[in-house]
Amino acid sequence: MENFLILFGGLLLLSVLFGKISDKYGIPALLIFLSVGMLAGSDGVLGIAFDNKQITQNIGTVALIFILFSGGLDTVLKSIKPVLIDGFILATLGVFITAFVVAAALNFIYGYPLIGTLLVGAVIASTDAAAVFAILRSSGIKLKERINSLLELESGSNDPMAIFLTISVIELISTKNSFSFAAWLYDLIFQFGIGTIFGITFGLMLPVFLNKLRLGYWGLYPVFSIGFVLMLYAITVKCGGNGFISVYVAGIFANTKDFVHKKNLIGFHDGIAWMMQVVIFVTLGLLVNPSELPNVAFQGFVVALILMFIARPISVFVCLALSKYNFKEKLFISWVGLRGVVPIILATYPFVAGIENSQMMFNIVFFMVLFSVLVQGMSLAKVAKILGVQSDEAKTDIQHASPIFSSQFKKLTISQGSQVIGKSLAELELDEKFLIVLVNRLGEISKPTGAFEFKEKDLLIVLCDDDELYRKTISQKF
Repeated sequence: MENFLILFGGLLLLSVLFGKISDKYGIPALLIFLSVGMLAGSDGVLGIAFDNKQITQNIGTVALIFILFSGGLDTVLKSIKPVLIDGFILATLGVFITAFVVAAALNFIYGYPLIGTLLVGAVIASTDAAAVFAILRSSGIKLKERINSLLELESGSNDPMAIFLTISVIELISTKNSFSFAAWLYDLIFQFGIGTIFGITFGLMLPVFLNKLRLGYWGLYPVFSIGFVLMLYAITVKCGGNGFISVYVAGIFANTKDFVHKKNLIGFHDGIAWMMQVVIFVTLGLLVNPSELPNVAFQGFVVALILMFIARPISVFVCLALSKYNFKEKLFISWVGLRGVVPIILATYPFVAGIENSQMMFNIVFFMVLFSVLVQGMSLAKVAKILGVQSDEAKTDIQHASPIFSSQFKKLTISQGSQVIGKSLAELELDEKFLIVLVNRLGEISKPTGAFEFKEKDLLIVLCDDDELYRKTISQKF
């Protein structure tokens, strides 16, 4: 046990430390984490023999649950509303188009059976949000708001469609049944519908539970949220829905409400998501044998070129044909389609299902992901500058700064019989423009958090420059 813990802990530490290279030089963290796993694998320095695809798939499923929930929890619904339709089309129809274009191209070039090439297309059809935004942050590039929101929504929500499509093709290959498009479409709508309904419902319920629990220890709130997310995924799947959609949507809708320890819980799940990324990347690095990659390098190179220069651009330009994005913006969105952890996880599914040539497919997908991350990832900053899709920093700073100078501080005392007495700040669900900055309670001044409970005679310092909003909030809430 001690040897295992030293090894596992060491790999985690190395991944995090090497991740600083990503921040400094713009090398995608995915590549760093995979490299650590490959160095520790059977062909690497430590020579750890690991080839259990079922365990890898299970780890990948759990990792995706928390990665998607954290992605949803970091998403502000107001920011993605303007691009909701475009993002939804790109995350669903875009994945479908990408998979079929890749399948048709491979069928034409190599003459492989269409059903086999469709499986490859489905596996590599989704993009990676973490890789894209990590590179942009390290490069100091800030995209235009509508492009940033679209990429955030698409890359965070297109994984369920790729997973559904992959499983559908595997079932078709395994059972050898005739394909019914009507039945497939019904299954798609049912799974995504149930997943969305459960996600919205549970997402709105989570803040209510957190506010009503009033636990004595803050450390129990993260435990509750972990259990909640796992239960949501499992219940959704048991009811025939898509569990990945449900946890992502739940995260988005939970973020629309205030709840106790909100900032801490968002930070906690962000840390969990990073740990899950490190674990699954290192696991996948252990699973691959680098000595086998040269044998599939040419095929992987061809697949990557098809994806980068044919399939992804076609899907983007078709899905955004009626949108307000101009040609350069669509071109940039096409180039941003980096592949990441999900395609490699999905490449383990054919193993578990016993599909022929699964090992070769896994190696091809692995090589293609490495190539995509290197070429697209390393050139992302330059392409953004060339196409002029960066935001205007000066305007952004002025817009954010101007309201501060017009804001007004107000004093408010909690009187006897006020309806806020005994309630927490999070339960009030105050407008974001109505800020309680400080509280003076019997001479002790404190900064209220979501868990702060109001008492009679509390003196509040309120920041609000909208007099009508101030009067409305006082009459309705206090």
